[in-house]
Amino acid sequence: MSSLLSVVFNIELSLIIASVTSFILAFLLFLINVPNTEYSRKLAKTKNTIAMGYLASSVIFYLCLRHSGIDNYEVFSSLMVFVVTALSSAVLSFSLTNLLEDGDNDKFYINVAAIAIVSYVLMKAFWMPAGVTRTAIIALSIVLFVVNCIIHIIVFHRTYKRSLKKIEQYYDEDQDHKIKWIRFCYVIMMLTQMFILVYMLLPRGFMKIYTLWYVLFMLYFTANFISFLGSHKLLLDAFAYKTLSGQEIMERIERRKKYRQDKEGVAEQTELTDPQLMRIERSLQKWVKEKRFREYDKTREQIARELNTTKEMLHLYFTTKVGVDFKTWRTGLRIEEAKRLLLENPEMSTNIIAELSGFSDRSNFHRQFTKIVGCSPKQWRETNGKSE
Repeated sequence: MSSLLSVVFNIELSLIIASVTSFILAFLLFLINVPNTEYSRKLAKTKNTIAMGYLASSVIFYLCLRHSGIDNYEVFSSLMVFVVTALSSAVLSFSLTNLLEDGDNDKFYINVAAIAIVSYVLMKAFWMPAGVTRTAIIALSIVLFVVNCIIHIIVFHRTYKRSLKKIEQYYDEDQDHKIKWIRFCYVIMMLTQMFILVYMLLPRGFMKIYTLWYVLFMLYFTANFISFLGSHKLLLDAFAYKTLSGQEIMERIERRKKYRQDKEGVAEQTELTDPQLMRIERSLQKWVKEKRFREYDKTREQIARELNTTKEMLHLYFTTKVGVDFKTWRTGLRIEEAKRLLLENPEMSTNIIAELSGFSDRSNFHRQFTKIVGCSPKQWRETNGKSE
């Protein structure tokens, strides 16, 4: 039985599957049409970069199959798959980073060129007789691969942190779930890339398992990426282009300059006048009565305009008169609304309650509810509000 499986399920078959899958995924990505907007042009560039990476991988897998009759083919195929993972590491790292922040094209091209040169030397080393030189070249290639992956991880981590901060500044509420999938896919990607080192050290026969695992990863990643492209929530959202591209920051700076010019150069206020205080209080009372705190995906500027004031004045009001920031105050209102809805609608799911209360993310709702109330939404409902 084991011998039969060895014949049917071999390295050549796994490489054929990998080559065909890579080509189909590349072709599919090229066919997807992305709307022609400022931010979506960057998405189209990312999409095409990933497609080109898949296409290059398909060619490498095919070239590996062309040499299936040589001695030590298992070792040769391992090196070729290693080249594919090194190339994918650069392409996918650049692509996911570019989704969050415009990447450095020159560094990317230099990185790919360096990988191509090292890969060529590595392939040449395979034909060398066993010895110190050949071992040194393979060892150096592995070290460079690890260093390259570490650099990509550091760059992505920093970019991701900056993007989370920009989202928080833009929305003034927890919206990190909008880009969590990117971080999750990146972690899976880098683990998959680094696993090649483990499989290269295992006995012969395991590389075909890794190759098939890599195919599953490509399918998983592409499915998530296509889902992202089809999500108008992020694609057409204001923050997608303005915030992550930095345009929002520049617009805020310009608005602030205009505001100061309108005040004839007077320094920003450190306290509110009585008319300003009364106007903000009346606007807030009306805002709460209309339950507009349940509306999410709104920027600080939008909320301030709804209250007939500025973002700076609103911040001054809450810090000097309320004692907490606007975000904390609004979260409290949302939790009170959720408590009421939970008891009045016992058949309604907590996910719907969360959305009706103003929480766009389920995990954030449960976290905030437990933090403020002292129990989960389910416990609150089951005890008829006595678990507080």
